[in-house]
Amino acid sequence: MSSGARKAALLTRFSDAYSQARLDAQCLLRPCIDKAETVQRIIYIATVEAFHVAKMAFRHFKIRVRKMLTSSLVGSNDFECAVSDYIVCHLDLYDSQSSVNDVIRAMNVNPKISFPPEVDFCLLSDFIQEICCIAFAMQSLEPPLDIAFGADGEVFNECKYRRSYDSDFTAPLVLYHVWPALMENDCVIMKGEAVTKRGFLEFGETCSPLSQ
Repeated sequence: MSSGARKAALLTRFSDAYSQARLDAQCLLRPCIDKAETVQRIIYIATVEAFHVAKMAFRHFKIRVRKMLTSSLVGSNDFECAVSDYIVCHLDLYDSQSSVNDVIRAMNVNPKISFPPEVDFCLLSDFIQEICCIAFAMQSLEPPLDIAFGADGEVFNECKYRRSYDSDFTAPLVLYHVWPALMENDCVIMKGEAVTKRGFLEFGETCSPLSQ
């Protein structure tokens, strides 16, 4: 496929992950967790961690490809193109299961979501694997696609996010994020979703940023 066709396909997969896979993941968690906010936080953090881990895996994969091709293409003006072409043709070599394990380990020590002992984040393995594969493939585009950084308590940005249906639509601050915005360089190409509420900072809610 052309780069444009690959990008369009990945945008569709990311949109489907939001509209269907995310909801399926919520259904898996709801028998274990009553609070909808906690369920949504867990899925958002899983998505953020999946992108982070997949990007790291892509960088390591690219380094290995460069080393492998150096001997045969040393001095070639088309070396970088050859590296990119090889990666695009061999995305199936990505060890997504290893990334899923890394994401679950990160989630297990995340203080925002690691407190419910009855939850086994392995329930989300299929969802995490799909997000990892999407994120990994997005790094092979030129330019690559990434998700926006989001922090609890930040000022709501209408260019990046839609408000959830249960938000206070007059509130200026984000209580928590439901889904990340997708970015191409500094441009938003797909909005995320956030919950906004008034007054939560006054009642001792934390607003430390999620790590990416």
